[in-house]
Amino acid sequence: MMVKCLEAEKVEVVFGYPGAAICPFYDYLGRSETIDHVLVRSEQNSAHAASGYARTSQKVGVCVATSGPGATNLITGIATAYMDSIALVVITGQVNKELLGRDVFQEADITGACESFTKHSYLVERAADIPRVFKEAFYIASSGRPGPVLIDIPVDVQQEMEKSFTYPQKAEIAGYKPTTMGHPMQIKKALSAIKKAERPVICCGGGVLLADAREEMTAFAKKSKIPVVATMMGIGVMLNGSLPSGEIKLGDSPVYLGMIGNFGRDYANKAISEADLIVICGARVGDRAIAVPNQIAERATVIHIDIDPVEIGKNMRVDIPIVGDIKNILTEMTEKIEQIKHIEWAEKVLGYKLSYKPKGEARADFVEPRLFIRELSKIMDSNAILTADPGQGQIWAAINYAQKDGRFLTSGGLGTMGYALPAAIGAKIAKPERQVVVVCGDGAFQMSMCELSTVVEMNTAVKVIVFDNSSLGMVREFQDKEYGKRRFGVVMDGNPNFVKLCEAYGIKSALAENNEQANRLADEMLNYNGAYVLVCKVSPETPTL
Repeated sequence: MMVKCLEAEKVEVVFGYPGAAICPFYDYLGRSETIDHVLVRSEQNSAHAASGYARTSQKVGVCVATSGPGATNLITGIATAYMDSIALVVITGQVNKELLGRDVFQEADITGACESFTKHSYLVERAADIPRVFKEAFYIASSGRPGPVLIDIPVDVQQEMEKSFTYPQKAEIAGYKPTTMGHPMQIKKALSAIKKAERPVICCGGGVLLADAREEMTAFAKKSKIPVVATMMGIGVMLNGSLPSGEIKLGDSPVYLGMIGNFGRDYANKAISEADLIVICGARVGDRAIAVPNQIAERATVIHIDIDPVEIGKNMRVDIPIVGDIKNILTEMTEKIEQIKHIEWAEKVLGYKLSYKPKGEARADFVEPRLFIRELSKIMDSNAILTADPGQGQIWAAINYAQKDGRFLTSGGLGTMGYALPAAIGAKIAKPERQVVVVCGDGAFQMSMCELSTVVEMNTAVKVIVFDNSSLGMVREFQDKEYGKRRFGVVMDGNPNFVKLCEAYGIKSALAENNEQANRLADEMLNYNGAYVLVCKVSPETPTL
């Protein structure tokens, strides 16, 4: 029944790691003719891989683990998906029903442990409930604000036999009715406020991508002529480099200023600080995006559009809240907005952007990572997918990668190191025809490099760039700034020879010790027909910005 439910939901791939308490399910999963299974090397990475798959395919990702430590190993992956609003259905095995609560071998209260970071969870007590539970789980995970839903199934329930199987046509859940259309009066108020504004800015977050509303956001920005900034999770909504460098040309192209926040562009932050109206689209306004949000809210009118009413006003005072699906709301606002041209304001903030000088110059003794990322983005395919691990590598990529028609995937909410490689595996399985490139530091890489085995087994031709500075660079910077340069626990003298390590897996790899080598090897890497790991030696003193 469990397998038939997945087949009915048209699930094509499941990421998992088996154990005794989930073996009845695995026994039948192996007989499915339509569902592939990806065996990860750590349960946490099954959730990350399912996340990368979901974000790239626009489908619900599915991951599986056994009871006890298998389930608890999933926790960080589930929390990562929850913070970034990724639609997952997580299936865990559980001990027999009559043994629950007795602390028997490999028992863990996984539904209780994950209560604060799942959208919903089920402990299935009867096999007859499985079709309803699965239908509801997929609906809850993918509707409204997406998120992970956990299904915990005792092994004896998996072993029950039912005489018939009927999968529900739709989920009927009392009290769960996500709002998709914006309130007409609120939209009218927003359009009126935009008309009166002199210095408006649009701030787009990950919710725009989750709603598949890139085209609608671009159309709204084009027609309104309002400059656009993005949170880290909103990178990829607008195209980078849509305006020629050194030339002020407003034309039909939106003025896109890039990422805001602690590690964002100075000119993007300046535009936000000078704005008299901010249209927040699908962003929670976290502390990394706007450190002191209410100071800005005191100077500007704030319009906040989000499908989750809980997020509106949670971190920033809001004047005009609009609850609903951003795709629908932006379509309506684009149709109704007047041809307002904030030309002087747009030219001013564009001037801020054009006066910016990128940081980082080529080196002969190390690879300068900021320059290397800019050069890399020039030769990557326009629809390439870039995954980045939290740390310096994440910021170097977010700031310097010229986003085109592809996707930028990272753990923005929880900041989970080790996310990028398994997420890339999921993304490559979802879109095998597209380039998938991983950017990570040596610290993050060592948290998930066991998945190189999965790369080999599944023949996923991901390209991995490891910035090896033998340190935890961002923590080192924080210790320098906040703790009197008393560095402790941030030097990684025990790093392996990553090139030889990859050779042991049978993966092609190379070492770059300067920018000239890095550029040449990057071209070789992207043209190589298979997985490739490029290790770049980086100075431990290279700053994040």
